[in-house]
Amino acid sequence: MNLQQFRFVRETIRRNFNLTEAARALFTSQPGVSKAIIELEAELGVKIFERHGKRIKGLTKPGAVVSVVIDRIMRELDNLKKVSDEFARRDEGGLVIACTHAQARYILPKVIPAFRKKFPKVHLSLAEGNPPHLAQMVLHEQADVAIATETLDETPGLAALPVYSWEHAVVVRPDHPLAELKSSAARKLTLEQLAQYPIVTYDRAFSGRRAIDRVFDENGVTPDIVLEAIDADVIKTYVDVGMGIGIIAGMAFDPRRDKGLVGLPVGHLFGTHVTNVAIKSGVFLRDYVYVLLEMLAPELTREVVQKALDEVKIP
Repeated sequence: MNLQQFRFVRETIRRNFNLTEAARALFTSQPGVSKAIIELEAELGVKIFERHGKRIKGLTKPGAVVSVVIDRIMRELDNLKKVSDEFARRDEGGLVIACTHAQARYILPKVIPAFRKKFPKVHLSLAEGNPPHLAQMVLHEQADVAIATETLDETPGLAALPVYSWEHAVVVRPDHPLAELKSSAARKLTLEQLAQYPIVTYDRAFSGRRAIDRVFDENGVTPDIVLEAIDADVIKTYVDVGMGIGIIAGMAFDPRRDKGLVGLPVGHLFGTHVTNVAIKSGVFLRDYVYVLLEMLAPELTREVVQKALDEVKIP
């Protein structure tokens, strides 16, 4: 058996048992991947994959155990490479940050310039997506860290650490009836008042949308949600053209930048939410990753991060 066979098995699982996609991701041929897996199964004396004809349908019972061992071997191999890089090229390398649009647009611009100044030889990449996808990217080691509000703290194998807390805000046009409310009066806004107007807000995978739905449902109020979007800029655009009122994350509203809109705090309705940064347990972290985490939240020291990692059970 060899590492190439392990890579083929791992990538086949990651690609939902699609050999063609696995081969494409590994820059090789589909027959080559299939042959290598069959040879590994013959050497082990067990079938790793369930098959229907030539198609792979899933893992066998022994295959599920084999996949865990292969994942552990490949993770440790990757760790060896990272250890080598850490000592041979201490301030060089790559860093992939998986994040939602909100984090890329409103939070990371406060951090990345300072990080770049400290580590000019580290190549940074931002990978945007919805929280479940971001969690999978870190689990599959396609990203070093993920930043999001949902999913991360519910994903086995990840250590999720709090970065900051926030509340929702309602955004309206200046000529909207709600725009006349002062800040103190906005704190008395009710769900019934919001439900009188068409609402533009996040897709269900983003920025506390589940909390919005839950609060309306628990209070027996049915909102008229006319449009869902994945980021606040799109929501604000459609509020501006008269589609309705918007419900967005509070940090996405800036009175100086959003001069054509009025923002009203509604944390009293939808609660306080926590955005987390997640890292995978069992993965060696370069020094500059620890620095990034502390830049995101000063309390995320190396000791705090390591303690959180030690408490995560590796699946």
